[in-house]
Formats: sequence, C-alpha cells, structure tokens
Amino acid sequence: MNLRSRMGAGAVVAGLALTLGLSACGTPADPATALGDGASVISKADAEASYKDVLNVGIAANPPTLDVHGVNSNIVDGIGMHIYESLFSLDENYNPTPVLAESYDVSEDGKTYTIKLREGVKFHNGKTMDADDVVASMNAWLARSSKAALLKGAEFSRVDDATVRLVVPEATGDIITQLAGPIQFAAIYPASVVESAGEEGVTEFVGTGPYRLSDWKQDQCVSLVRFEDYSQPEGDSSGLTGRKLAIADTLNFKVIPDETTRVAALQSGEIDVAEEVPLERYEELSGDDRIKLSVQNGGTMNLFLNTSEGPLANADLRQAVLASLNMDDIMLAAYGDESLYSLDPSWSALGDAQWDSKAGAELYNQNNEAKAKELMEKAGYNGQTLTIVATPDYADMYAASLVIQEQLRQAGFNVELEESDFATFMERRADPGQYDLFVTSNSYNPLPVQLSVLNPTWAGLDAPEVTEGVAKIRAAETPEQAKAAWDELQGFIYEHGAATVLGHYTGLYAVGADVDGFDYLRYPFYWNAGVRA
Repeated sequence: MNLRSRMGAGAVVAGLALTLGLSACGTPADPATALGDGASVISKADAEASYKDVLNVGIAANPPTLDVHGVNSNIVDGIGMHIYESLFSLDENYNPTPVLAESYDVSEDGKTYTIKLREGVKFHNGKTMDADDVVASMNAWLARSSKAALLKGAEFSRVDDATVRLVVPEATGDIITQLAGPIQFAAIYPASVVESAGEEGVTEFVGTGPYRLSDWKQDQCVSLVRFEDYSQPEGDSSGLTGRKLAIADTLNFKVIPDETTRVAALQSGEIDVAEEVPLERYEELSGDDRIKLSVQNGGTMNLFLNTSEGPLANADLRQAVLASLNMDDIMLAAYGDESLYSLDPSWSALGDAQWDSKAGAELYNQNNEAKAKELMEKAGYNGQTLTIVATPDYADMYAASLVIQEQLRQAGFNVELEESDFATFMERRADPGQYDLFVTSNSYNPLPVQLSVLNPTWAGLDAPEVTEGVAKIRAAETPEQAKAAWDELQGFIYEHGAATVLGHYTGLYAVGADVDGFDYLRYPFYWNAGVRA
C-alpha cells in the first residue's frame, strides 16, 4: 500500500457585575501597528480603518486551566487556540492543513510518518521551536488527550532538529486529521514546559501562537497580548490555518457567568463580543442595531433507538419510528426560530469537504404516517409501550422529546415520556433496560469514527457492520475511499434504524456592530478581528 504524500501550505486528506472593567484585566500591550503584512485577508475598507488597542470578549466561565492537552473544554480550547499552535489544523473546509509542520512523507507500509517542521518559529519565551519540543509535546498529548485514543501505541521521535518521526501501530487514512483536530488539540509546548509538568499537566502556558498570556485573574479575566515575534504560517487565512493577524494589541476574555449580565455588558460597550448567548434572546437582540448576531452550527441533535432489547429490537418497528418523524416541527419546538437550525441527514459538520454525507437521506425527515402504520402492522405491533427518557435540565432536548412523543402517538404508538434530572437521565440512557428512545445533542467531531452513535456503550449499537465500517474508513488509502466507506456506514445507521439526526443545532454569538473580522470554526477566534476606533 502506497500512502506516500507531500504537502506544503495546501490542504491534505481531507454573575460578575456589569461594572467589571478593564481594571480586571491586564494592561494593553505597547502600541504597535495593528495591520501589517497580510492585511489583504480582510476587506480593503477594514484594512484602511483604525482599530482600538483592546478587544474584550465575555465568556461564561473561568477556564480550569490553559493546558489544552488534558481538558476537553470549549473555554480552554477557545482561549488556548490563540496561545498555542499544532503541527496541523483545519482550514475553513475542515481539511487538515500544515501550521507548524512544513511537509510530511509516509512510508510504503503506511506506519511511519516523517514530518518536516517549519524553521525559525519562536515560542513566547524566546526559544526557537525544534524537534525536541515537538516530540515532548506530542508524546504528552498521546498520553493525556482523550482525542488521541485512536492512536494508542503511536510514538514520536526525533530525526534531526527540524524533523520528527511518528510511528503508528497500524496503517490508517486518518492520522493527519487526528493530529489536526481542534478539540483537546495537539498543541506544541516548549520541551522544558512539558518536562516540568506534574500529574495535573503543564502550569506554564507558553506557545507559538499570535497572542501570548499576559495576565490571568481567576474568575475575572484572562488577558492575552500580541506576540511581536509571531511567525506567520503560509497561505491566506482559512479557518484555523494560514495567516493570523493580531489586529488587537490585547484580547481580554472576561468571565461573566450570568447570561443577562453578559448581554448587557455588550449593549453598554463593556465588552465587544458575548459568547454563548441564550437562543431565546435571538428575536429580541436581532432588532438591536448595536449588535450583529452570529449563528454557528455546533453539532447535531439526535434520536437514539434501543436496538438490543424491548419493542424496538424489531427492525421494522424502528423504521416505523423513523417514518413518523417531522424534523421541522421537532427542531422548531427545540429552538424556536428556523434560522437557528438546519435540516440535514449528515452526522458530520455541514460543508465538511471530507465527511458531509447525504447517505440515508431517503429515511430522514419522512413525515409519513401511512408508511409508519404499514411498518407497524408488518412488525406485529400490538400496543407495547415505548419509553422515551428525557430531562428538563436541557430545554432543547426536552422540547424535542415532547414533540417526538406526540408524533409517535399520532402514528399509533403507545408512548410514555419519563423525565428526570440530567444525572439520572444519563444513568438511564446508559442502561438499555430502562429506555426505548432518547434525545441528545452531540457536538461535531473531526472524524466520524469518533461519533457517539458508533460507540456501543452509548446507545447499544453493537453490530459487525459498524466494526467493519470503522476499520474500512481508517484503512482507506485515499480520501475518496474513506468518504465512500463513511457513506456506507452512515447509510447503515439509517437503514438499521439505530438512530437519526433530527437536525443541526446552532450556537449564538453577539458581536458589537463596530467589530470587524469575527470568525468561527468549532470555536470563535479573534485573530483578524478588531474594534473600529
């Protein structure tokens, strides 16, 4: 098998009070030119504008750490991506693309990756990055990150100052994508930082990113300042890759747990961006000319069916459930506005160049009561109770569950909804003896093989087709082969009636009307963003 590949810069395989002010954060960096080489990546009008020294972002919680290797946290990763970089990351089309890597080769047997590093890249402490830093960081990531689980047995080693080698136990087509994933990502730290870390992870937060840590006041603010010696990656800005302009001298991530206070802080000018805005505020805020709203797809809301025991162990009855569903009514009840969700059968991010799949579309959003009744008769259904377990702790999931209950009743099912607090719901969901159906929201994964629906401990789907499908995707020699294998596996999920996507949900971010360059890929990011003076 020949998986040899070279790459340059292109794509590869695929409640604080409102009075919380700047005094709670670090002082701005020394004045510097906000827009330098590469300003063409934003519009001409923006490039000619002048920007304030500081961009203030309201976040919902204090990060427990800034060590991205060890914690799967949106807040940790969202701040950390400004401080650290990885060998590869995702462009705007979700293609893995080099950042600190320059190129790579793969051995004929597909088990050895030789990665050439970009030279002259500086850490925030002034040290120049070399192979020792990469080896120490990547082996620590392999040991600590839950997102490295599929790479069990892999190891990095040094070849020379500018080259590292990765040896994996088996040849698969997803290695570079795993290294590029933005969740609990494979950040490169200085070797000295990794070597001095204890069991709880690193405590010196030093990277190569466009911003460096300046100040961290617990439960108040994380302040980052422009890294003047930042080494720009090649290429135009695209997602988490390419040129990254530190337009603002200082980024302040202000901790404002209360949602109402966070929005009020944006409206008053206290902050420039409010993250994690409640979706129920959408209609109200959409009429505020001080604010621009950014609605971003964050994952899928899904219905899981018990395939292992109970009435839905019958495949025809599972298909009757799928035939009964009207996804628009379900998602509208969950989110309240058509602009806050998308209807699509894909289990992966919409627009993902590699994994967005329409397989099984004919079994998605059927809204076909007559077909459901025919399948119920075929299955010999005689009124057995179907139990939906749900939790009011998550309003969107609960609302979806109520509509599903009513739609199934209209089709002729006997359906009961049993509600509990979230902890109890999770216990019941994990026990096939206690449910027939449940709804959860699941964030996007860079690789479909990491999806919860394929994990037998999640909803009991333990079928040889799944095991074989995952192996086929990972062993694919080309992106096209991997995509074909995923299409086949996604189609099986629908044909087996194991689960269905209900729709793609969104996150709501409120941005000041005077902010340019706000962008998002899995998290909001603030390089290339500035507040007009």
